[in-house]
Amino acid sequence: MSTPRRATGTVVVVGVGADGWAGLDTARRAAVKAADVLLGGERHLALVPTDVTATRVPWPSPLREGLPALLEEHAGRRVVALASGDPLVSGVGTTLVSLLGADAVEVLPGLSSVSLARARMRWSAETSETVTLVGRDVHRLVTRLHPGARLLVLCSDASTPAQVAALLAAQGYGTSTLTALGDLGSDHESRVDGVAATWSADVGPLTVLAVQVDDGARVLPLVPGLPDDAFEHDGQVTKRDVRASALARLAPTPGALLWDVGAGAGSVAVEWSRTHPSCRAVAGERDPERAERIDRNARTLGVPDLRVVTGRAPEALAGLDAPDAVFVGGGATVDGVLDACWAALRPGGRLVVHGVTLETEQLLVAWRARVGGELMRLLVETAAPLGTFTSWTPARAVTQLSVVKGSVVEEAQA
Repeated sequence: MSTPRRATGTVVVVGVGADGWAGLDTARRAAVKAADVLLGGERHLALVPTDVTATRVPWPSPLREGLPALLEEHAGRRVVALASGDPLVSGVGTTLVSLLGADAVEVLPGLSSVSLARARMRWSAETSETVTLVGRDVHRLVTRLHPGARLLVLCSDASTPAQVAALLAAQGYGTSTLTALGDLGSDHESRVDGVAATWSADVGPLTVLAVQVDDGARVLPLVPGLPDDAFEHDGQVTKRDVRASALARLAPTPGALLWDVGAGAGSVAVEWSRTHPSCRAVAGERDPERAERIDRNARTLGVPDLRVVTGRAPEALAGLDAPDAVFVGGGATVDGVLDACWAALRPGGRLVVHGVTLETEQLLVAWRARVGGELMRLLVETAAPLGTFTSWTPARAVTQLSVVKGSVVEEAQA
């Protein structure tokens, strides 16, 4: 097999399996031998034979921040980076492409640990999902938990399987089976099977954890409208039915950013983030106790990356990335809040505001006259006992303004 042609100035990323140098094909060996500089972790650098004369340089720490200076130091030299298995599966190949661009990186992959794990478990790609917990909070796994799910978890270190087992048990999936696959592809490959509720196995740092999720005590859907009691709150929570209406109009899409202003329990920001792993949200809340509660809700419901900003709007919103959508669930009448949100909102972005007082309703009527959009009242009634009979009990009516920035009315008035 010949070595692929390489563009001038390209960093070559070579995937190395647990079987080391012996497992490299001709192309990957040739790339390493031709290098002036070898970048990699200490483990990978040690796998390269001593007759390879390239300068060996360990990864900087922190990696992403230190890479530009390191690559600049070796500009003009043939640089080869060593990575585990397939460098584009939760690997340094992804980091290098994002920093340098696709045209400046060549990838010579090995067999990924995910492929090896699927082979050991006899799980097809179509019936299993890969989740990386490398450098990430274990609570990211929560949104993938449902009866029958097959998960291949890329572990951050030897402690990850025990963390996953504890999370499964806490979420009501304690009878789920776990299989820790260690050092896949090496001569000392290992396998440990167990159950989440009783997991106590010691595993190595190079582990892929296969999780077969059993029936759970409670299954939470990914569509908007989680039960109110799914959130820890003090009564300041956007109720289930009006929350679903708000999220339908906020229209979350992959990669989009939401501001949840006056977040209360953070229910809108949490549900926005649960719709897709790449959805981002900032929850703004002036009360420190509620802000801490939002953080707990985010972790419990599987979106630990949700950012909580403690402070009073609009001042607390300054310096945040421009949002694709804004929800104002409280504090709309505070001077400057709606103006700040509208000014920050990207063109084509969605603004949804809720109000329950006459003062807020008057403000929303004025805003609709100014920027257009849809104004509606949401009235929800639930059946409840009335003596020996059953009657309807109304919740407080909510006035909702929803508008897309750049609407026809706004453009006509501009």
